[in-house]
Amino acid sequence: MKININDLKGFLNSKKFTVVASFVGLFLISVGLSLLIFYLVTPRKTGVISETKRARLNLDLPKNKECPINGQMYTKSEEDVWNTKRPITAVIENHEEARPESGLSRADVIYEAVAEGGITRFLAVFYCGVPAENVKAAPVRSARIYFVNLAAGYGTDPIFLHQGGANDFCSTCPRGVKSKSEIHPTVNAYAALDKLGWRNGQHGNDMDGGFNVGFPVVVRDQYRLSSNPAAWEHSVVADLDEVYKEADKRGFKFEDEEGTAWTEGFRAWLFQDDGASSSPTATNVKFNFWDSMAGYDVEWKYDSATNSYKRVNGGKDHTDWEFDKPQLTAKNVVVMLAKETGPLDSEHHMFYQVTGTGKALIFQNGEVIEGTWSKDSQLDREVFYDTTGEEIKMVRGVTWVEVVPAQNTVSY
Repeated sequence: MKININDLKGFLNSKKFTVVASFVGLFLISVGLSLLIFYLVTPRKTGVISETKRARLNLDLPKNKECPINGQMYTKSEEDVWNTKRPITAVIENHEEARPESGLSRADVIYEAVAEGGITRFLAVFYCGVPAENVKAAPVRSARIYFVNLAAGYGTDPIFLHQGGANDFCSTCPRGVKSKSEIHPTVNAYAALDKLGWRNGQHGNDMDGGFNVGFPVVVRDQYRLSSNPAAWEHSVVADLDEVYKEADKRGFKFEDEEGTAWTEGFRAWLFQDDGASSSPTATNVKFNFWDSMAGYDVEWKYDSATNSYKRVNGGKDHTDWEFDKPQLTAKNVVVMLAKETGPLDSEHHMFYQVTGTGKALIFQNGEVIEGTWSKDSQLDREVFYDTTGEEIKMVRGVTWVEVVPAQNTVSY
């Protein structure tokens, strides 16, 4: 078949070719955008990222390496990984519409406290439980000052992951600052982060999805739980592999750029091996946060077979959406009774006193220990003591610290 060059030139210069080319171009752009959107919003299987690297971990080695965060024993392969990193402290929401959360079963320690309106939120500490697989943590939500204060106890400059937070920024207010009635200075989380030196633009250990970090560290996935889209505020998913990559870029590895290890100044708890009681007496721990919010009532049911407590939230077994949906468990459940103040402003912010001292109940091995908690300053980690003043040894494994209003009743 012969092609007439002049005819071809004429066609290329014709209006018909322009129209056809325009449609083809729009089609290709549309396909490209569709593929991009599909990639960003479609839930992806946990464990895909860094799978090759994890394949080199020998998890058949003896578990004889102690996690400094919760005392659980791991392999040398896992220790080699966490000894290149520092803890991630992530603010994870617990709204009823956001359950089950993703990744909580892989946290070493989890704190729970009311964010506002009786709705609780978590501060999850990830470190030793994440080297063996990639973990998605979700939904990431905004910071509260008491979570900042608790995170600050995890050594030098832990990674603090959140999506926004209580602040006094206002583009339409005098001098660009909200009035005290709108945001009380006591609860200004951003001011606390600034004072700690964590919010250093895109160079600090503070990773704020609403300000200084984005894809692929955090993405929006409204379809994490179902084909029906979740509310926008429940959609932020963090990829902890990517969090660590970003931390490496910023110079926050096990040691920072000045050679200071994160463990400098970190107060490890004392640990003990399992010692389940033959006649357990604290087998069904119950408490609430606010009387009017039954959906956030907590129950911990003791399982003698595993010497652990299984979590029930709002009357339902509380599970992790990932990893075959296990029920959340703890070796230690600490009820840290704290002074509650608020709401302090028109944004309904609460304040919980997590520095200083207070009463505590520690549930482990099927028994309860009445005692106290002590956190000397923002940068100190809380420590728990019995009534004789002896430090309580934590059973190796996951610990939940429930920051409950001091006036509340705990039954068991």
